Amino acid sequence: MHPVTHLDPNATKAQQYEQIHRQLSELLKGETDLIANTANTAALLNSLLPGVNWVGFYLWQGNELVLGPFQGRSACTRIAAGQGVCGAAAQKGETVVVPNVNEFPGHIVCDTASQSEIVVPLLNWGKLVGVLDVDSASLNRFDEDDVEGLETVASILLGSIDTDHLPDFSDPAAE
Repeated sequence: MHPVTHLDPNATKAQQYEQIHRQLSELLKGETDLIANTANTAALLNSLLPGVNWVGFYLWQGNELVLGPFQGRSACTRIAAGQGVCGAAAQKGETVVVPNVNEFPGHIVCDTASQSEIVVPLLNWGKLVGVLDVDSASLNRFDEDDVEGLETVASILLGSIDTDHLPDFSDPAAE
């Protein structure tokens, strides 16, 4: 286990993400389990990202997202495809940034303190595994540096997982 070191407060946001990426790579080294690595990723991001109040994962099961490891207040357990910010990112297969969740049609309120949100889909060879969801109590918290930084976090995470042995969350009725 590698200790978490605080980010350089004088570094740019992009440089801070580079520090996060190095720490995450070390933290996940040698472990290939999806749940273990999503749990440690959520904990690391929650402890290092300034101004966030919820960090976690929803895992794709059948035709919905199911709550996975997270840090923050209790959350919505299941989200249908296309519903809310998480469901939109899952359906589109691309990162969604919402500067003000109160202006997002169909936003699902899990934590009333959340004001802005970013959701990054976890795609393994184009197949949806889940999403990384990060919320902030501040409006306009997330920008292009966060998109690039968190998409790299998703890549590091997926690269650490034994994707040949991912749980099969597919819906047998859809086949």
